[in-house]
Amino acid sequence: MTIEKDQIKSVGVLFAICAVIAVLMALVNSFTAPIIKENEAAAANKALLEVLPGGGTFEEVDLSAYTLPATVTAAYRESNGGYVIQLTTTGFSSGLVIMCGVDASGTVTGALSLASSETLGEEKTYGGTLVGLTGATIDGADTVSGATKTTGAFKAAVKDALNAAIILGGGSVDIRSAEEILMDSLNEALPEAEGAFTSLFLTVASDTVDALYQADNGAGYVAVCGETYVALDGNGKAAAGADAALAADAEAAAAAMAIPSEALDLNKYEGISTSITEAYVTVDGVYDITIKAAGYGINGDEYTASGEYIYVRLAITAEGEILRCVTVSQGETDGIGSACAEPAFYTQFNGRTVADYEGIDAISGATYTTSGYLAAVGKALAAVDIMKGVE
Repeated sequence: MTIEKDQIKSVGVLFAICAVIAVLMALVNSFTAPIIKENEAAAANKALLEVLPGGGTFEEVDLSAYTLPATVTAAYRESNGGYVIQLTTTGFSSGLVIMCGVDASGTVTGALSLASSETLGEEKTYGGTLVGLTGATIDGADTVSGATKTTGAFKAAVKDALNAAIILGGGSVDIRSAEEILMDSLNEALPEAEGAFTSLFLTVASDTVDALYQADNGAGYVAVCGETYVALDGNGKAAAGADAALAADAEAAAAAMAIPSEALDLNKYEGISTSITEAYVTVDGVYDITIKAAGYGINGDEYTASGEYIYVRLAITAEGEILRCVTVSQGETDGIGSACAEPAFYTQFNGRTVADYEGIDAISGATYTTSGYLAAVGKALAAVDIMKGVE
């Protein structure tokens, strides 16, 4: 096949045109790129100024140089000493992106949701209620009833932003969760346990021992006495140097827990609630009862109820005083009725009797959960009267 001269000429002309266009586009880009970049920077700066009004210029921070809360995804240092922190967290669902401004004094200047798959809409306005708060006051901020999960996550993220600002400013703050602090404290008290502990359900009355943990490898115990952690060896003896009074109480608790409890045959008690799943009595006459409570999971809407009971464990003296109450498991609405699994709720029953156990603070927005829980506690107290009267 032969190529005509006209064809060669056409190809050459086309090539030349393309070359000229390419050069012109490069020239145009050289003029417009800085303008586009400047406009993009201005837009980004405007977004940052929404949460840090009156700020100057911003510089993005290299996060790899710091140990920050896991929710922090970006940070911008403001020329006057403030910070804008971007965070991603999980509210009622995942993907809640929050931008929070913190001024040089460590005060929240603004907080808003950039992206969210929430359905309640509270994340759109909730940030405004947190303006003016600091690391010392953020925990006292209220969440919104009916949107506890969303607003609770929002508040926690803003607290992370406040902590991040301290760290970025050269300060230090403990960003560990309560669970991490507990585990670190247990490990520090008893390193021989190799980081594996089981929480024991205390059936003894103690004004000092709040909790007792046993090492899974048999190395010993750790008694939690307020903010003090008392280590005990495998025989339940306190380590040398421990506070004498706390050591004595810790040893007594460990000794009591080492004595097997007697399992009770629930079939021989007439009138006892069928909600009780198991019961034991200690040598000291304390009744260890596990009972299932019909909360929202059982009595709620057929489309949203989980079908699960709340399982509650109680230690009750023969005189009818609740020594300890713990939520073992639950399937209540996440962020609402699930609050029954938080110590702030179930520890309210400690020290109460049939005369005043109903006087606890109810869970906001969770009537079914609270009512079912109260009914179960009442049945457990009534069961003690029945069981102690049968030889």
